[in-house]
Amino acid sequence: GAGGAGGRPAGVLLDLEGHGREEDLVGAVDLSRTVGWFTSLYPVRIDAGAADLTDAFAGGPAAGEAVKRIKEQLRAVPDKGIGYGLVRHLNAGTAPGFTGLPEPQVAFNYLGRFTVADAEEAGSATVPDWTVLASAAGIGGTDPRVPLAHPLELNARTDDGPRGPELAATWTWAEDILDRAEVATLADLWFQALTALTEHAERPDAGGLTVSDVSLSLLSQDEIELLEDDWRTM
Repeated sequence: GAGGAGGRPAGVLLDLEGHGREEDLVGAVDLSRTVGWFTSLYPVRIDAGAADLTDAFAGGPAAGEAVKRIKEQLRAVPDKGIGYGLVRHLNAGTAPGFTGLPEPQVAFNYLGRFTVADAEEAGSATVPDWTVLASAAGIGGTDPRVPLAHPLELNARTDDGPRGPELAATWTWAEDILDRAEVATLADLWFQALTALTEHAERPDAGGLTVSDVSLSLLSQDEIELLEDDWRTM
């Protein structure tokens, strides 16, 4: 499981869901007139390493270190997960190699950024014809009789409304495995971590390059940061 604020970090295995519309991976294909998501689902193990979580949850340098480490782990996923399902389930030569491997118990999907408006605003000069209605929150969903693919699932999106952008998160869980209090604690820690990242982003030393940003060089992360420190003092 993942470590909480004040604890030690632990790696976590989760399924990431993406829209699958990766035109740069399939050559000369124009997807501009293709509606909807293709959807990719692939496992990733993320590990913040030896980061000081107390400092990270306070928005300190450890938050940036964790972001850089996990950024590199995500970038190491081949083709943003496209094709995983083929080698995992359909390729007779590769599928047996996955037998017995741990299955992710958590799924995460960031749906993107949406304009949220009242019904009378749809189709106006500032709001497109197709948009998310503020009054439609909670409408629809999954039939409770349908088994969950994971004990815990998190779907997040950014809503652009009258008060500016707001992050919305929907947590779904298997009640015979997790109770509401456990999920509420996890959700609170998640929002604490996001708040810490926003506070860290305000620091003058926040950000910077990572190894995958300078792929033509043989520099390590420590060497990149030493060069950045020298540049700041010039």
